[in-house]
Amino acid sequence: MTLPQLPISTPAALIYGIVAAAVLIYLPFLLVAFGRIQIGFQALETPRALVDKLPIYAQRATWAHQNAFEAFMLFTAAALMAYVTQVTSPSAAWAAIAFVVARTLYPVFYVVNFVLGRSLMFATGSFSIFTLFALSLKQLA
Repeated sequence: MTLPQLPISTPAALIYGIVAAAVLIYLPFLLVAFGRIQIGFQALETPRALVDKLPIYAQRATWAHQNAFEAFMLFTAAALMAYVTQVTSPSAAWAAIAFVVARTLYPVFYVVNFVLGRSLMFATGSFSIFTLFALSLKQLA
């Protein structure tokens, strides 16, 4: 199946995808900050221990925030690998976009405890990363 061409080049989609993924790391942290305000600032000297005192939505946002770092590292490696190997397939651009969309929805589903949605977004992001790695290796062959 051939995916339609996007109005953005594949290299641009890869680079913008990395930038968007970096910004998305901090999306759930906005809720963490709100949770910290709710419980007061007295516990800020031990921020790691603070997680247990946060409301459940802020705890979930913390976990989504931490997961975003893990996903970002793999996506960045895959996107840069595709960029360096000069992958120009529309599939690579779509994979980068799918990753960003999935990682936008992932923390939302995590915070509201929609397990199936969160799992599907994790799978979509992981498949996008795998696709970029596979396209890069294919380009080298």
